[in-house]
Amino acid sequence: MTETVNGTGVAVSDFSEAAKAELKSRGMSLRGLAKALHYDVAFISRVLNGKQKPSIELAVSMDRLWGTELADKLKNPARIEQPSPNDYVRNAVAHFLEHDNRHGGDHVADAAKQVWKAEQRKLVTFEDKKRIADVAEIAEVAGWLLFDANRQEEARQAFMESRHLADLAGDKAMQWFALDMLAMQDVQNGNPGEALKISEELMTNARVPSRVALLGRLRHARALALTGDRSRTLDALQRAQGALQDSIGPRDPQWAWWVDEMEVIGHRGEALMSLGDFKGALPPLQKVNELVRPNGRGALYYSVAELTALANVGAWRESETTLTRISSILESVASSRSRARLKGTIRVIERDAPDWLKEHAKEAVLLG
Repeated sequence: MTETVNGTGVAVSDFSEAAKAELKSRGMSLRGLAKALHYDVAFISRVLNGKQKPSIELAVSMDRLWGTELADKLKNPARIEQPSPNDYVRNAVAHFLEHDNRHGGDHVADAAKQVWKAEQRKLVTFEDKKRIADVAEIAEVAGWLLFDANRQEEARQAFMESRHLADLAGDKAMQWFALDMLAMQDVQNGNPGEALKISEELMTNARVPSRVALLGRLRHARALALTGDRSRTLDALQRAQGALQDSIGPRDPQWAWWVDEMEVIGHRGEALMSLGDFKGALPPLQKVNELVRPNGRGALYYSVAELTALANVGAWRESETTLTRISSILESVASSRSRARLKGTIRVIERDAPDWLKEHAKEAVLLG
């Protein structure tokens, strides 16, 4: 890890290592820590991996939770910060991801794309591998936000560019991330052939860390579900569930923090819906909605998924409750990807549901 120094006086790597040691000693997960502190898990992950500067507020929150003295280290003026030329990009990436988790990707997708293109133009030489890797990362972030904004062609371009730059930089972790994003997009857009090809590469490459291979299994299961192969889909999901606890290893890239039980459960629900088993999809989707951060982009995504399953089994009273939850989330979340899906689900409601629910659905359309 490259050591940078926080303006409050402590090396980022010092703080990160101390915080990670406390986390490990208490047997807490990143998601558990984020929930306890009321911080976004992506932000916590970046701080603990030395990619985001810690704040006094975060350190104080950790001290209150753990009884530690991390805040005192941050207040120590023994060191003076030397600003890094990449600080702006790092801070921009953290801001974009935090905004996306809270409010969806729509309103920051253009800003992320602008930063990506600006940094790309600055690449006058391909000898600085670290610089190329940084641009690969912002390209991947821009791709994700464009994907959530349902700007699929632009997202594809960003993911492809991220993969290309990561290859030039020799950054295997970012190459794997870009491949996973491409497989994710293929599943989203109903291209199982490409998704199967990519996921098999992630699953079978001996150099791929186990956590990344697990993601390959999940993408593989989702692609199989698109082909209608129920038996192989369920087998792939079962293998992914069984591999979850054993997949954590020292070679896992830092971006793989979000691959947890909730992720596996969510993919199961989505795969079952692709197979037309909406009744079977409901329990895992409802379980995810109990675990996901409330009122954020993830809550909108999984609430819409749950509504889709409910509408397709004719569970109208439950659909009303879920629609009410979605309407509340839509007041603060702008995710065109989820809203496009919502409109498709509301068409099912308008076709099949009783009149009292159709009126409720029309209000959700206006919000979406």
